[in-house]
Amino acid sequence: MNLVLVGMNHRTAPVEVRERMNIHESRLTEALTNLVRRQGVLEGMIISTCNRVEVVSNAEDGVDAVPLVRQFLLDYHHCDLTPWEHHFYWYRQEEAVRHLFRVASSLDSMILGEPQILGQVKRAYTTARQAGALAGTLNEVVSQALAVARRVRRETALGSAAVSVSYAAVELAKKIFGSLRGKTVFLLGAGKMSELSARHLLQSGARAIFVSNRTYDRAVELASAFNGVAVHFDEVFDYLEKADIVISSTGAPHFIVTKEQAERLLAARRQRPIFFVDIAVPRDIDPAVNELDNVFVYDIDDLQQVVDANMKQREREAVWAESIVSEEVQKMTRRLATREVVPTILALEQRMNLIRQAELERFRGRLGTLTPEQRETVEALTRAILNKILHGPVTELKSGAGRPEHRALVQLIRRIFGVSD
Repeated sequence: MNLVLVGMNHRTAPVEVRERMNIHESRLTEALTNLVRRQGVLEGMIISTCNRVEVVSNAEDGVDAVPLVRQFLLDYHHCDLTPWEHHFYWYRQEEAVRHLFRVASSLDSMILGEPQILGQVKRAYTTARQAGALAGTLNEVVSQALAVARRVRRETALGSAAVSVSYAAVELAKKIFGSLRGKTVFLLGAGKMSELSARHLLQSGARAIFVSNRTYDRAVELASAFNGVAVHFDEVFDYLEKADIVISSTGAPHFIVTKEQAERLLAARRQRPIFFVDIAVPRDIDPAVNELDNVFVYDIDDLQQVVDANMKQREREAVWAESIVSEEVQKMTRRLATREVVPTILALEQRMNLIRQAELERFRGRLGTLTPEQRETVEALTRAILNKILHGPVTELKSGAGRPEHRALVQLIRRIFGVSD
């Protein structure tokens, strides 16, 4: 194994630098082909998203892959990397494995525990395999990274709590109604946050949607995107009683819904619950509305408190997720290192056996005529001596797999016993 990973992400580089280093999805196959055709590079994979650009390679033993990957980036982007050098991070061997496991598990994401990165790593893996750029050790490492991510999802609650205001609104709505299936949503104001909240609500089972905005054309535009109904702003209260969930973000200088208006809405709804998500500043919904039975009002601060509490929960779960990653990295490193010593063990046994056979041939004349039983006894005796001699070195080679000094140990044993590379 000779892994090198170079990359930059949202923590190390501003968006304008990440844009400059981005490799578009449509050109990934071409870029991967360019990477693995370089002499000394055996495998490669590229993860390129809005938040990170990472190139990972597996090179031939004894080859310094760093200048190879650096030259690949220079050739691909046709630019000098020096101005952006401080934005890059470089990982080798076990640290490259650890980084891949953490990325796939969403422990290195802008939003801890977000699910999108796992899909992005899967697509990068599939593209690399289809391009013929993964066929050995790196292929196994990335495949295991996906398995580790699935284990983190299965054994922790890292991604279970909402950590965005729009998702928090959905989470609260589910607590109020139990299920959102068939519920009606009304958007008061057609801002981006309202749009996101509505999208999440519909994905969670909400059925119909009404949209009202001071600029009617914008209401029509957003309503059509959701197959909903646009409502003129001065007709809001003619339709509002149909809504189970109202998301309000108008930017008006006064309350859009007062306590008295909410009472009339409740009467028209025959006291069926109604949920207001007020993400406007200043607020659209009179806080006094919350005093009414079967009316639930959450403003932006309430939602942010939910987000903050959920983020703390994710951070607690991340501690357990990190321990899973560490355990899996150790297992992966040991497995790969043990496999790497097999050729040395086989070569060592072959070398010693050749010496044994040569010495038996040299002393055959002195032994005289041996019976078949005697020849078998001499063979067994010399093999037993050979096994005793090899027991120590072979045990050290196997038990030392994965340690930092292991490669030096392998080379030392090869030199002592005269085993060539």
